Amino acid sequence: MTTGQLALTTRRSGATVLATPTGDTGALRFRTAGAWQHATRVTGWTWKNGALTLTAATTAPGATVRARITPQADRYQLDWQVEGAAPERLGLAYDLKSAGHWYGHGEAQTPDGGPGTAQPWPLDSGQVVHPAFGPASYYMIDPFWYTSAATGLRVDTGQTMDVAINQDKDGLGRFDIESADAYKATVFVESTPLDVYRDYVGIVGKPAQSDATYRQYAEPVWNSWAQFYTHVDQAKLLDYAQDLHDAGITGHALQLDDKWESNYGNMTFDAKAYPDPKAMSDKIHALGFDFGLWVTLWINLDSDQYRYAADHGYLLRDAADTAKPCTVTWWNGTAGIVDLGNPDAKAWYEGRLKSLMSAYGIDGLKFDTRFFDEKCAPHEGYKPTDYQRLGAELADEYDLQGVGIRVHWDAAAHRAGFVTRQVDKGTGWNSLRASVTQNLAISTIGYPFVATDMIGGSSGQPAPMKEVLVRWAQSAALMPLMYASTSPVDTIDPTTGKKVVYDAQTTALYREAIARHARLAPYLWDQVQHTLKTGDPIMRPLFFDHPQDKAAYTVEDEWMLGPAILAAPQLTAAPSRPIHLPPGQWYDVTHGKTLQGNTTLPTYATPLGTTPIFVKLGAEGSDKALRALR
Repeated sequence: MTTGQLALTTRRSGATVLATPTGDTGALRFRTAGAWQHATRVTGWTWKNGALTLTAATTAPGATVRARITPQADRYQLDWQVEGAAPERLGLAYDLKSAGHWYGHGEAQTPDGGPGTAQPWPLDSGQVVHPAFGPASYYMIDPFWYTSAATGLRVDTGQTMDVAINQDKDGLGRFDIESADAYKATVFVESTPLDVYRDYVGIVGKPAQSDATYRQYAEPVWNSWAQFYTHVDQAKLLDYAQDLHDAGITGHALQLDDKWESNYGNMTFDAKAYPDPKAMSDKIHALGFDFGLWVTLWINLDSDQYRYAADHGYLLRDAADTAKPCTVTWWNGTAGIVDLGNPDAKAWYEGRLKSLMSAYGIDGLKFDTRFFDEKCAPHEGYKPTDYQRLGAELADEYDLQGVGIRVHWDAAAHRAGFVTRQVDKGTGWNSLRASVTQNLAISTIGYPFVATDMIGGSSGQPAPMKEVLVRWAQSAALMPLMYASTSPVDTIDPTTGKKVVYDAQTTALYREAIARHARLAPYLWDQVQHTLKTGDPIMRPLFFDHPQDKAAYTVEDEWMLGPAILAAPQLTAAPSRPIHLPPGQWYDVTHGKTLQGNTTLPTYATPLGTTPIFVKLGAEGSDKALRALR
């Protein structure tokens, strides 16, 4: 702390490991009357009951900042508020370089297309501009960041934040809250980034269970979305399932995604497109797949069920006028949202779900969209953040078939143990690379059971070319779960409506990736059990296992899968790639030889059939990994 202008510097063993900026940005900042102000000169302080309380003048006339710092083991609590003014926002700012590199956050909005086509790793290597960072967001995010200096920040809020990291390459991290309430944050000061992560999980909780079963880790789930988008019907879906079966492409489930309902919210099949849903379900089962269905709590205004739900008070109310239902525009129209805080509404919705599943032999569900929107008012006695928990509790009653559910922020989301699937990705190389760094980000904010978006992407772009589809499958095979859609036999290009036929090599290499993942299932299942005990991520950055390896902190295209497997798949069109090996002895699976680590292999050849994988000899689980991969 400096007294000329309030600045906060965190030191460990005499070295700076985190610091707020100097100058006009200000360490503790707030916006009032439309203008940003910040704390300046410290005017007083007290030490009482193990806490340091500071009073500081500000750039706003008549306003002061009162901050309380409470040291604890390996962390300190920072709580502060503005007095003498009516702030609209409170903000905390850091000099990014003071703590080395920055990680965490989750799915990041970026100027270059993130999270759909980009995800910087580390975060400070790019720019993050995320203005609607909050508990009602569709993105998988948590207000937690950690650094290569083994410090971390957790903001304790249920409000929407505005987060900017290196915006316009300014070298700053700004973490603002859209609230006048006190700013509450925990600053972690540890020995390694993994220790910071474990401290964080100690607050938010670790998974109490794995929602996915062993088979769902061992085999991919197939979903119709990227194969057909909304141009799907019974005949197309059955042809899709038959082609996968005939090509020897396995999977534990096949899900019918969007565009099966007669209207969104009706929960009845479109009779023209699906003349016999029960026969369709029976055929899918006969081919060896479980059958799943896409559902949402959003009921479009022109649905047969909207008026009924509105009249019975089953929809969330409008925050600006609670006398009327809240209406929200989404990608399929304008809708109301079933209010899970209303027990009668939940019972009505679940009754319709169960009737649908029973009538057609549906084994599981893919819940999509959000459970709440900022435009809506929560049910009496609930807060907006409670809807993450309510959504998790609802989904937990059904088999989610290895696609999980996108709930976050609330402790219930961490403890539920759902699979986390990413936001929709593009179909090019950039999106493939983003799928890797995004899983590293999601894994290390406390959601360890990760899958990429559908292999090959799913955002309506041209069908993935052969090389991207194969490389994506090879990459996903070295992650906890595989989430698939685009068939390696053939698919429909959504931009032209024409069929794209893949060659026999595409099918064979995709099949090989699935087989490798299946062989890894016993090893993966061991990692799941370890995660349930410790909360540690399964897929994690190299430096979690090798914190002294400085080069590992900027490696964005390799990861550890548990303690024994280093995955380094090719994520570009190049014929070779550099590979960094941390210290230790590593078995090169491709070439069948042992290598000494603490080195970089500059040009490791990667023809399309080659996926670089290394096993750390002597690591826990290495024998099981070797048996699976040799």
